[in-house]
Amino acid sequence: MARMHAHRLVPILNVSNFQDSVAWFEKLGWKKAWDWHEPASFGGVRSGACEIFLCEGGQGGRGRSPLVQTFGVEGGTTGDKGVWMSVWVEDVETVHRHCLEQGIEVALAPTDMPWGLRELHIRHPDGHIFRIGQPLAS
Repeated sequence: MARMHAHRLVPILNVSNFQDSVAWFEKLGWKKAWDWHEPASFGGVRSGACEIFLCEGGQGGRGRSPLVQTFGVEGGTTGDKGVWMSVWVEDVETVHRHCLEQGIEVALAPTDMPWGLRELHIRHPDGHIFRIGQPLAS
């Protein structure tokens, strides 16, 4: 049986405005890696070896929910319709402070999760959720 051996994985986010999304990622400390078309409507942002493609108006779903927090009794089918991604960092608390300073929407303050992670959730304006986590000390 042939098996796939992936060399790289790059998520593609459907965004309502490419330039605004690049600016949002820059607030997090990411950099625009490249763009395509004039005016740009597709491109990538990068942090270290990690890259995300941004596609204005296509390739995947997006959509904010009216919920303030990502977890809670109202979750499930009423939640955000965008992509959810886990991002591993060294220090969730430092990222949390930076997000608050930059005006980035925090959908869940740093919380110790029963699966052994401390997680912070931030919401992109188009409803994509970034679960920023670090392992809990054992």
